[in-house]
Amino acid sequence: MIRESLPDLANPELVNSVAEKAARATTLLRNIARDYAPVVFANSLGAEDMVLTDLIWRNDINIGVFSLDTGRLPVETYELIHQAEIHYGRKLDIFFPRHDAVETYARTHGSHGFYDSVGARKACCHARKVEPLQRALAGKGAWVTGLRATQSTTRDKLKVIAQDTTNNLVKASPLSDWSEAEVWVYIRANRVPYNRLHDRNYPSIGCAPCTRAIQPGEDVRAGRWWWESADTKECGLHLVDGRLQRISKQEVEA
Repeated sequence: MIRESLPDLANPELVNSVAEKAARATTLLRNIARDYAPVVFANSLGAEDMVLTDLIWRNDINIGVFSLDTGRLPVETYELIHQAEIHYGRKLDIFFPRHDAVETYARTHGSHGFYDSVGARKACCHARKVEPLQRALAGKGAWVTGLRATQSTTRDKLKVIAQDTTNNLVKASPLSDWSEAEVWVYIRANRVPYNRLHDRNYPSIGCAPCTRAIQPGEDVRAGRWWWESADTKECGLHLVDGRLQRISKQEVEA
């Protein structure tokens, strides 16, 4: 979030609304942990995911928390991992890409081939993110994500609970109806650790070569894969029936 647009904690209605949403999200997380065990949470270390980490760890909910280390994360993201582990006294489970897959990609496309085409970029995401995610989800009954419906045009029809047919398990998004302002109210009110790149106008943070700061007025995901069209801006982690779910230009303008 742009620092100048941070929500006002002095607004009691907003703070109370976030507290109510947090309580509902906590109940949902407990129910998911009970009904679909074993359950894991894929923590991308963004602002939304730090909210969920706080809800899971602070309430001692039986959901495993893991992150994907692509090998190309910003320094600030590694600093957040260290800070969060100290803050909560717990360790993240870290999954890494297979070295042979990364080596094959580099031989085929070069170390920065993801700039050359959408196909090359998705191949990099697959090696560094999708395949490790599949290993992390193997044998699980459900996984939790920090997705919000307003983050991009590919997520507008996001459901709180859905069947993930790609990974053959249940997928839960407890913050699906949260606004960006509500996320930051929770972070500030509960002193949740967050990535310091957010203070430098990085609302969405991925790998260092594929993320830039945004300007006022730009979409929150404008800094991710900024050289691509908006309707291709997913890495492949969040699909429905193996496909991106897009909305038409007319729906966007409606």
